[in-house]
Amino acid sequence: MNTVVLEVRSLADALADAAHAMKTGRGDAQARIAFASPELLWKVLSAKRWELLKALCAAGPVSIREAARRVGRDVKAVHGDVIALLDAGVLSRTEDGRIEFPFDAVKVEFLLQAA
Repeated sequence: MNTVVLEVRSLADALADAAHAMKTGRGDAQARIAFASPELLWKVLSAKRWELLKALCAAGPVSIREAARRVGRDVKAVHGDVIALLDAGVLSRTEDGRIEFPFDAVKVEFLLQAA
């Protein structure tokens, strides 16, 4: 299963892991997208965007208009959400301009602990 892990990690930790993977030639088995804070993760993954991801999961490439139809929302609003998800690396754009969620599953990881 092609899974992406959305996680909360510091930039230093994410860069250290990337450097280690380049040195050893072995990276994670899963794709990872890191956010600097839980607040940033939830800002990018709002409830409407999460709904959009669910609709696009395993759907293959679709137009923004088709994505809006699948979630029953206005095309302009979905377009704004698509741009945010593209900027975060969660969605990708195909050569013909369609969008896709290139994973079969998404896993969200973060730890809440006392200050």
